[in-house]
Amino acid sequence: MLAADDRTVLVSGFGVELARSTPTTCIVAHSSMFGHGGGMSESTSITVERVIDAPVDRIFDVISNPRRHLEIDGSGFMRSIEHADRIQEVGEVFTVNMDGPHMGGEYKTDNHVTGYAKDKLVAWKTAPAGTEPPGWEWLWELESQGPDATLVRHTYDWSKVTDKDLLQQVGFPLVSKDQLEDTLNRLAAAAG
Repeated sequence: MLAADDRTVLVSGFGVELARSTPTTCIVAHSSMFGHGGGMSESTSITVERVIDAPVDRIFDVISNPRRHLEIDGSGFMRSIEHADRIQEVGEVFTVNMDGPHMGGEYKTDNHVTGYAKDKLVAWKTAPAGTEPPGWEWLWELESQGPDATLVRHTYDWSKVTDKDLLQQVGFPLVSKDQLEDTLNRLAAAAG
């Protein structure tokens, strides 16, 4: 799952190049171009990172337990967890009850686990319940910084969304950099 040079993470055959900077700096990890006319490129992912004062296993315990995601959700869309076991391997699915104007109110998502490495990585692709994921993915990467500190990287990537109607309906990025940073702040509180 993790490449030897620690700059590329492979998730179900998907590579994300990571830029390096100070632990508290927010960075864009990956971008590509969509053919939206005029030759303009658009960012297709957002990555935020920070060091959290908690051991890696405690942080992993929170992010690998979907029942705890509501307490760390900075987007405000999550309402409850309908079906979820602790994430333990690629291929698992957990279901979340959501609410947001981008989907006309209440809706459910199935979240298909695409990456897993204990105390290092959890990733999933989100889809409307009962459908296959249309291309966006959530990626959590953890790097121990000693016994009581962990560098946490959280990436929201929509580079694989190719449905132009969906791109327009959802208005990517649906979740902002500020909301992702709030998620990290909530994770720090939950793991503390």
